[in-house]
Amino acid sequence: MASINEAMQYANWSLFLLRVMVAVVFGSSGFNHLKSPRQRAESLGMSVGFTVFLGAAELAGAIALVVGVLTQWAALGLILVMLGAIYMKVAKWKTGFWGEKSMGWHYDLMFVAMNLVILCTGGGRIALMPVSMP
Repeated sequence: MASINEAMQYANWSLFLLRVMVAVVFGSSGFNHLKSPRQRAESLGMSVGFTVFLGAAELAGAIALVVGVLTQWAALGLILVMLGAIYMKVAKWKTGFWGEKSMGWHYDLMFVAMNLVILCTGGGRIALMPVSMP
């Protein structure tokens, strides 16, 4: 089967762009959790303390992904955050895959997959602490 060999030279830049995009989403979410934790906690049906923890975890994971430090651990942590979000949408809020007004858990599942790519590839060589892959 034919492949586009020239595209492979951009794999590290592609993984860096993926890390940045994931970080933008989680960074803004984490920032919003920390900016107004009481309001976010009420809207999510969680305690203020857990909302602050969640916001700090999302923000720390985002920073780690952007700079490329502990990238795989950050991706794993963000996968756990998204699995929690999927659980809330499916079990607690009874949201369907697409949900109402596209607010379903398809979005969360997409971020699980994106973080899984980062976890399994190490996120590429463009990083402060690049992961040595076998």
